[in-house]
Amino acid sequence: MAGAQVVDGADLLWTPPRERVAASRLAAFVQFVNTRGWALEEGDYLGLWQRSVEDLEAFWGAVADFFAVDFTTPARAVLGRREMPGAEWFPGAELSYPAHVFRGRRDEDLAILQAGEVRPLGEVTWGELRELTAQIAAGLRAAGVGRGDRVAGYVPNIPEAVAMFLATASVGAVWASCSPDFGAAAVLDRLGQIKPKVLFTVDGYRYGGRDFDRLDIAMRIASQLEGLRRTVVLPYLEPQRELKVDAQPWEEFLATGDGGPLTFAPVPFEHPLWVLYTSGTTGLPKGLVHSQGGILLEHLKWLGLQTDLTSEDRLFWLTTTGWTMWNFLVGGLLTGTPIVTFDGNPATPDMGTLWRLAHDAGATCFGAGASFYTACMKAGLRPGEEYDVSRLRSVGSTGSPLPPDAFDWIYDAVGRQVWLFSTSGGTDVCTAFVGGAPFLPVRRGELQAPALGVDLQAWDPDGRRLPVGEVGELVVTQPMPSMPVGLWNDPDGSRYRAAYFEMYPGVWRHGDWIEMRASGGAVIHGRSDATINRGGIRIGSAELYRVVLALPEIADAAVVDAPVAEDRSELLLFVALADGARLDAALTTTIRDRLRTDCSPRHLPDEIIAAPGIPRTLSGKVLETPIRRLLDGAHAETVASRDALSNPEALDWFAAYARDRRGETPGG
Repeated sequence: MAGAQVVDGADLLWTPPRERVAASRLAAFVQFVNTRGWALEEGDYLGLWQRSVEDLEAFWGAVADFFAVDFTTPARAVLGRREMPGAEWFPGAELSYPAHVFRGRRDEDLAILQAGEVRPLGEVTWGELRELTAQIAAGLRAAGVGRGDRVAGYVPNIPEAVAMFLATASVGAVWASCSPDFGAAAVLDRLGQIKPKVLFTVDGYRYGGRDFDRLDIAMRIASQLEGLRRTVVLPYLEPQRELKVDAQPWEEFLATGDGGPLTFAPVPFEHPLWVLYTSGTTGLPKGLVHSQGGILLEHLKWLGLQTDLTSEDRLFWLTTTGWTMWNFLVGGLLTGTPIVTFDGNPATPDMGTLWRLAHDAGATCFGAGASFYTACMKAGLRPGEEYDVSRLRSVGSTGSPLPPDAFDWIYDAVGRQVWLFSTSGGTDVCTAFVGGAPFLPVRRGELQAPALGVDLQAWDPDGRRLPVGEVGELVVTQPMPSMPVGLWNDPDGSRYRAAYFEMYPGVWRHGDWIEMRASGGAVIHGRSDATINRGGIRIGSAELYRVVLALPEIADAAVVDAPVAEDRSELLLFVALADGARLDAALTTTIRDRLRTDCSPRHLPDEIIAAPGIPRTLSGKVLETPIRRLLDGAHAETVASRDALSNPEALDWFAAYARDRRGETPGG
């Protein structure tokens, strides 16, 4: 980037002003731990991180004390058992996650701003959120829902969904949600596992200017959920709609309770808060069970310290209720930060929609998946010039590695005043392992630093820690409070151990390639479970995507190491072309030349194939492993759930391509 300073081999794009560092919540935390003898200098993030992993008990105890976590029953210790899996956090403690959301909030203050294609921009105060949550909680109790029962939502990202979740947690029940763009099979794959007592649903939603009626699908889902006692329909798409189905209307449900104030049932620290699901590209999605206490501590740390949010901020993150970032967004309320919910297509009527909303809502922290920023960049957007985004203090990115040229675009086209924090974590822990650090500068293409309390390392296949500059398996060598307390329907823990602890017993292996940098930052090189091995050299798919997706002719891409014999494979690059582009000899040469120059000769694909689209999950992840399985002879219905995909027709094309490649006829 022109004018950027090069430090440790990476372009320095932004440095936090001294006054911003001093005024941060993290600086106040450093002062707090220094009263306990830590003796850290102002702005010394890496020193703080080192202390946080050297003494987990002291660190997490300090987080609980700094944020004044209200233990209705005190803990016997900060950390009991340390072994993974099965680490025991704050044994004996009882608390309530939603009690911390509402404590100290004034009724007249702003809690949520909502917008979308169905509703114009509106506001919900803390008093209104408290009243609605109390009504829902009373309705749940009247329906016989209590501690440990499950409540599910087939609902969009709207304030009512936030209240449904908080009400569920307030009675000690367990929440799970799916976005209404999920098909019936994908929903049943998820909610069928947990057998909810109550299902909340909407009648439909609007996306890209089109209305989608979901009432029949919701009723089909309800009819197949074992143990379901009540289905409640919120008339969202058509508020005046007369419901002619076997379900309870929303207003009627709200009137069934006792009308009492909002109360909070204390639960053990490890009591389930929600069940989140992996994307389910193969087999049933894993149901990840996270605890009330673990998520409370982790989100106070991540949103309060790493993201530096206070009641003076406004948090806006593009997500649906089917992605872990919705849970992250709701966690912003723990810090007193008003949140912005959006339901709709971010490209309707154009790619400037969310930037306009960021201005209208007064967002100070805006976040989205990396693919959103690359789409804005390819569309030639310049939000800093076209919209007033002067209130933006920070921009977050997650979901997939943010390419270096998108770093450039944000600082060139959005604003040089913003702190860009690219993060990497997962639904598995409902947080980030590595990402934002408000004391540190931003370097092109790098994630700033490991998160506090996360003993993050890169390991080789034999379990040896790799030095900086070498790519290895992303591992976490000590427990985190937000690691799952288990998987749903896994009584002996065998599936949980196989998913995360099989390769390195006692150490969390996440399935990403990571490279630690001398700056203290890191680079994610893609999924290690979709490894590309070229002549014994492992290559991350993210490296190829950074180069290929920077070309204006390429709209999307997938790279797969496809087996062709027992001892041989071919590197196939599939590209979805931008409007008007053709995969001719000139473009093929350009792609290969860029890969050779920007990566290495080992990164050159054996074949480049034009595809009409690249199959992605509803949360935007490329289906690399399912594509590879198709090429290896698997049938489409065994590699991915169509209802969990944003574009199932793209998978159909790959299934047909795989059959043709093997010389098979359809059904053969």
